[in-house]
Amino acid sequence: MGKVVMYASVSVDGFIADENDQPGPLFDWLVSGDVPLDESGVLKVSQTSYDYVRPYWDQIGVTIAGRHVFDMTDGWDGTPPSGVDHVVVVTHRPEPEGWDPEAPFHFVDGVEAAVAKAQALAGDRIVEVAAGDIGGQALAAGLVEEVRMDVVPVVFGSGKRYFGSVHAQHLLEDPDEVIQGNRVLHLRFRVRRRPS
Repeated sequence: MGKVVMYASVSVDGFIADENDQPGPLFDWLVSGDVPLDESGVLKVSQTSYDYVRPYWDQIGVTIAGRHVFDMTDGWDGTPPSGVDHVVVVTHRPEPEGWDPEAPFHFVDGVEAAVAKAQALAGDRIVEVAAGDIGGQALAAGLVEEVRMDVVPVVFGSGKRYFGSVHAQHLLEDPDEVIQGNRVLHLRFRVRRRPS
């Protein structure tokens, strides 16, 4: 099965959005370079960021997101973001009325069920869990194997936390990667497993 990775861009004080659910400058690094990150030509990053991000994006088979993110993005118009094959949406509500049943979106109740569904769909590819409440729930349940953060030089002071409502301590291993790009610091940590 593919590795489960929690991922997002994050402020230096640990927020993935401000109080109004806006990312503000968190995605500025995605347009701060001259190397196209995808076919759209909109996202352009430094060569260093490209060399780190593109291979990771190419390994993602499924993204897990919460219903709030799904609703905010209008379900990405039925097309998973960043070339991902499937999106698993954690929700207690049914899919939106009029939703195309052929769209590669799967509506699942609960984070454990979402990770199981995502791993079945992803095969040996990465299952990416969006940071925030859903990512925090997956981490607390012991389902996350790796944490990736694109740390952006901004302080929000308050907002939506990277680890959601996690209140217990979770240890990470020493960083596997620390890479400086334009307006971003890419970090990758393995999650330390608790002794059985």
